[in-house]
Amino acid sequence: MVMLRGRVGGTGNPFNLGEASVVRCAVRLGEGPLGVSYALGRDKRRAELAALVDALLQDPEHHDALQHKLIVPLALAQAQARTQRQTDVAGSKVEFFTFVRGEA
Repeated sequence: MVMLRGRVGGTGNPFNLGEASVVRCAVRLGEGPLGVSYALGRDKRRAELAALVDALLQDPEHHDALQHKLIVPLALAQAQARTQRQTDVAGSKVEFFTFVRGEA
């Protein structure tokens, strides 16, 4: 379990939002690098795969191939999803403004 923290208005005083389940996994490739991951929720396989990828990325033999075949496509998909989400939200944006009476 981890404590999730928030900030009032995103930048204000911190407060405890609640707790969440987290799975941690550590994988060592023989005598090679140690891969570690934390995954929100209880999906052990997801944490195991993330730790394995972390270990393989530390191995110079696999690093470049994983960067090109896994990391770059995932980063691109994440950026596209973020852009789409921003576009969807922008359609419902409300501009608030205040009129000031011109009293002298």
